[in-house]
Order: sequence, then structure tokens, then C-alpha cells
Amino acid sequence: MDFGLKGKHALVTGGSKGIGKAIAKELAREGVDVVIVSRTMSDLEASAREIEDETGTRVIPMVLDVTQTGRVNSVIPEAAQQLGGLHILVNSGSAPGGSASAVGPIETVNEDDLMSDFDVKYVGALRCARASIPLMKEQGYGRIINISGGNARNAGNLSGGARNVSMVHLTKTLSTQVGRFGITVNCIHPGTTRTERTPELIEARAAQLGIDIDQVEATDFAPGAARGNAICRMVDAAEIAYLTVFLASDKAWAVTGELIAANGGVGNAVYY
Repeated sequence: MDFGLKGKHALVTGGSKGIGKAIAKELAREGVDVVIVSRTMSDLEASAREIEDETGTRVIPMVLDVTQTGRVNSVIPEAAQQLGGLHILVNSGSAPGGSASAVGPIETVNEDDLMSDFDVKYVGALRCARASIPLMKEQGYGRIINISGGNARNAGNLSGGARNVSMVHLTKTLSTQVGRFGITVNCIHPGTTRTERTPELIEARAAQLGIDIDQVEATDFAPGAARGNAICRMVDAAEIAYLTVFLASDKAWAVTGELIAANGGVGNAVYY
């Protein structure tokens, strides 16, 4: 299927690592010129080279801290100028889970860290969308994809869960405001996802369970396991990227204001 993305231009926050990097790579495979942004130029440059070498598509690294409104308002237009326009924004610029000091229980929550988590993920996404929407309106075409997370559907994490819920609300609200201009806005809830961090996390999990490293995934993703899912394996970051590419494409006009969970089928709850 031709997704109609060749020649389009995208900006991916958090594009130097993890899910953001995987998304940037898959967009580049489809012929999208991409600006990847994060706070560390050395990581950005390494990822840009890797993606360019693998895809043959232009990838531009630019430093951006999404908590700085002035920088967002200058970097995003600069990115659009270098690309030749902006059609796609992927908000993936935050660490999963939230700050360890902000997840709870409530007696231990550090309010400054909690607010910082929201400033990066929710307000950061809002800032980037606000700066990108005028550029998309000029072309009569835009795609905004917000990467949220499955913690939104589970009580227990006062930072990660709450800010992921806020991303869903932002998604729906923006979709009602910008659809008339040819812009769609959607949200993805990844679950446990394989990224560069996974080996380190598996090693820590093995120590916690007192088992060998190569037994961790089989244990956690066994049928019926509390941490598992219906497909009994970890989802790869590339699989989140495949869904993002579809939502960014001209085949996804009918989908806006929606949330899609890409977690391999977690839990038994029915969402309707």
C-alpha cells in the first residue's frame, strides 16, 4: 500500500532514542524528510546518521527542550524552513513512567518533579502542536500523533498515569479545533515496548525475580501473567512506528480525535 507520504515533512520530538527514533526511521523509509529533536545533540547526530544510512532519506538533528516556549516557537518554524514545510508532528518527547519521586504514594510525591513531568509531556506537546498548526494550515494538510501510554488506564502512577490521560484529552480537543483545516490529531497508548532501554530493565527485573535474564520475558509474558498481553510477547518499538506511519498517511483521513492502544492486548477491560 502506498501511504502517500513520499515528499512529506515531519518533526519528531524525542527522536534520538526509543519509540521516537523508531518512528523517525519508519517515516524516513516511506520517503518523509524528518527533523528529529531532543535535548542532546550528540545522540541526535548519531541517530540521524544511522537513519540516513539505512533509509537514504534526509534526517536533520536539532536541539530542542520542549519546556522552553521561546525555543519551541523558534525551532519548529526553523525546522519547517529547512524541510520545505511541515506536514507531520509526532510528540514523543518524554521518558516513560514519570519521575521516580512523582509516581506516589501521595505522601512521598515531590510536587516540583510532578509538575516538571507534566511540563515535558503534556505542556510540551501542547507547545509543539501550537507552533506547528499554523504551518499545517498553510498547506491544508496536517497530522499530529501524540505518544501517550497505557498507564492512563491503570491506577497507581500519579505522574505517568495522569499525564497520559491528559494527552488523550489534548488529542480530542485539538481534533475538534483543527479538523476543518485538513489536520487530524490522534493518540497512541504503547504498553511495555522494546527499545534500547530494554536490556537494562530486563536485567533489573531478573534480579528482582531471582531468575536468569533469558527467563524474564517468558515469565512476564506467559499466558495469564499480570504483566503480559494477549499475544504473549513484548511489542517492539517498530510496531508502534508502523501504526504512527498509517496515522500520518493520507489513508487515515477518517481517523481523528481517537486513541489507539498498541500494547499487544493488555487486560480484559472493554473500552467502547
